[in-house]
Amino acid sequence: QVHLIESGGGLVQAGGSLRLSCVASGRTFSRITMGWFRQSPGKEREFVAVISWSGRTTYYADSVKGRFTISRDNAKNTVYLQMNSLKPEDTAVYYCAADTDATPTMGTYAYEYWGQGTQVTVSS
Repeated sequence: QVHLIESGGGLVQAGGSLRLSCVASGRTFSRITMGWFRQSPGKEREFVAVISWSGRTTYYADSVKGRFTISRDNAKNTVYLQMNSLKPEDTAVYYCAADTDATPTMGTYAYEYWGQGTQVTVSS
């Protein structure tokens, strides 16, 4: 069992930055692939970024590549999402998720554990 708690969401103007954090508990964090997803009203949950347990492998959605950075601190059981140059279309509830499989994946189906989400709103 893995318990995930996100924080760091809020309201920001277009062009601004936010850093999301997700703290995990309940299982050896250093062996878990971690991902960030987001969901806007009326849309399906979509992949944002993923990081392997070692931190050496990362993947990003095309829509955030070059603007967002995923990282992790295994000593703190925490994964981060640094979001820069935010756009109104980035507005969504952001979720972190844990995948106990070693292979990073972009599919929501692969993630067994999910946080409650944190709202990010970008005003124009």
